[in-house]
Amino acid sequence: MINVIGLGYIGLPTALMMSKHGNKVIGTDYNASLVDSLNGGILTFEEKGLKELYRDAVDSGISFTTSYANTDVYIVAVPTPYDAVSKKIDPKYVNDAILSIMKVCKNGAIVVIESTISPGTIDKFVRPIIEKNGYVIGENIHLVHAPERIIPGNMIFELVNNSRTIGADDEKVGLRVKEIYKTFCKGEIVVTDIRTAEMTKVVENTFRDINIAFANELAKICRSDNMNVYEIIRIANKHPRVNILSPGPGVGGHCISVDPWFLVGDYPGLANIILTARNINDSMPEFVLERIYEIMGQNNLKNIDRVGLYGLTYKENVDDVRESPTLQLIESMKRHLATPLKSYDPFVKKDIVDNQYHDFDQFLSDIDLIVIMVAHNQIIEDTDKIKDKIIFDTRNVIKLEKTNRL
Repeated sequence: MINVIGLGYIGLPTALMMSKHGNKVIGTDYNASLVDSLNGGILTFEEKGLKELYRDAVDSGISFTTSYANTDVYIVAVPTPYDAVSKKIDPKYVNDAILSIMKVCKNGAIVVIESTISPGTIDKFVRPIIEKNGYVIGENIHLVHAPERIIPGNMIFELVNNSRTIGADDEKVGLRVKEIYKTFCKGEIVVTDIRTAEMTKVVENTFRDINIAFANELAKICRSDNMNVYEIIRIANKHPRVNILSPGPGVGGHCISVDPWFLVGDYPGLANIILTARNINDSMPEFVLERIYEIMGQNNLKNIDRVGLYGLTYKENVDDVRESPTLQLIESMKRHLATPLKSYDPFVKKDIVDNQYHDFDQFLSDIDLIVIMVAHNQIIEDTDKIKDKIIFDTRNVIKLEKTNRL
């Protein structure tokens, strides 16, 4: 039996997928309300294909509880935040999960950490906790790191098709874990050591962060000299060895906007390009704010109350708001004692900021300038509704003439 610890964006789809493919699974979360919802057939976030996967998993016997199971395999998928000052990982949730597992696990249990962690986290934090509590790693408990590799909006497909990395002290244990993932994963599964697995996941996200930062810096350069950054990137990408990503209003989500800080925090003075990239991407919400004021001046729009932000999530067509550039922009305004702009997002059903709308037409009627922060399908399909507005499109998805861009 497999006990999946943490039923959030990563743990829940993983638990459901494992159950659907013949594994006996118990999902555990400390949040009793979340567990009650899942036991009542109510999913806690939206994701394409998740409802169908849930039904299949329930039919296969999955159960949800706040208690840890007495079993021999655990999958830990709890949050791993970072300290905003030191930029180092905060392993509290992982540590708490390990302590709880040790109270109930069977002799020789395998503990698989899926949570994204900085290189060395298991050596610095997890091993000492286990050893302090009388366990001998490699004998009565085994450690494995199998970092998650999925993205909201495409989770179900990526769970099945993405390649995976299994880091283990003992190759035989790694191969046992590989067999579990092979029940549903069609991608290549590589078995390596734990520190390599830790580093690989962080490097993957850091690579993308640096590429995005290059695009964002290009956008600033081109704006300063009245050049079209999108046309320049389009032409440059025709070169067979060039693949520049698109600029945007910032970087959000729990991976790309967080993981590079682990390297900055752990390797000060060495992670120089990474630090610069992080600073560039973190500066984009402020840059968007500056462009808003610039566009207001160009259009003789004096009332900031007539400006609205479209999109509160960190990416299109999901309800995930973690590290959202829009929320970063709103927070920036608060720091300057400014009232948050009006905002609307079709995927965010509850109020999470001031001046948030839940009716798109009412939102449009109360603004003159719409700032497109997220390229949800809705805004692309409803382009006709905004054709008479002043448009600032930070995602380059609106094709109307006179649309303002980064």
